[in-house]
Amino acid sequence: MATKESVRETSYQIGADQLFVLTAGAGKPVLVLHEELGFPGWMKWNEELSDRRTLLTPLLPGFGRTPRAEWIMSVRDLAGFIARGLREQRLAPIDVIGFSFGGWLAAEMAANDPALFSKMVLVAPAGIRPPEGEIKDLFKVPALEYLRESVRDSQRTAEFASLYDGGTSPEQYEAFEDARAETARLAWQPYMFNPSLPHLLEGTANLPALIIWGRDDQVVPMSTAGVYQRSMKNSRVVIFEACGHRPEVEASESFVREVKNFLQ
Repeated sequence: MATKESVRETSYQIGADQLFVLTAGAGKPVLVLHEELGFPGWMKWNEELSDRRTLLTPLLPGFGRTPRAEWIMSVRDLAGFIARGLREQRLAPIDVIGFSFGGWLAAEMAANDPALFSKMVLVAPAGIRPPEGEIKDLFKVPALEYLRESVRDSQRTAEFASLYDGGTSPEQYEAFEDARAETARLAWQPYMFNPSLPHLLEGTANLPALIIWGRDDQVVPMSTAGVYQRSMKNSRVVIFEACGHRPEVEASESFVREVKNFLQ
């Protein structure tokens, strides 16, 4: 079981651009794609999953640690960049877990090349327009308020105060603004979805996928789960009751159990 202190940071060169990747754990690798606010930190679920799997978490370009790549102008561009990195490191096919924006990124990568992944876990992914409700606007509220509203009840979420190390340092404030600016560059118009994605995902019929959602998600409406499931014929949806946009911290034990069972 890998602790926060055991996480290693490695720099890779992909073409002319740099990519920092966090690595921890032991066993078969799993690609972890972070959310629109950046990498939220090493949480309990990371520790639990890392006892048998090596977690590889790219710090996406423009979201803080890794410099922005000016030519990456869309989520599809970013998907191509990360896919190239996987191929050059001979990591494909690999299991993947994507959260929110990172779930959208994983879906775009699979739509472009399903053979990149062995199994895919999507946790409340953006990327598809909800048939009911709207994806929460990241810019209508301060980052900390967006973060607080990403869980159903921050007071009853034990790990909430650990997300982004509390989120109140000047360094973290700047990281939030970097992440929000990069999200806007890549996903502003249309906001946080790609109209063609449901159609392209129909080509992933042989890729096993687990879709996890919180019943009370205020960021990406749960109605989106049905569209993902209909588009991906080999997918299954698990709904967590009394849970918001972060099942991995709001219901950590159940989340780890579902993911371990699926990825075994």
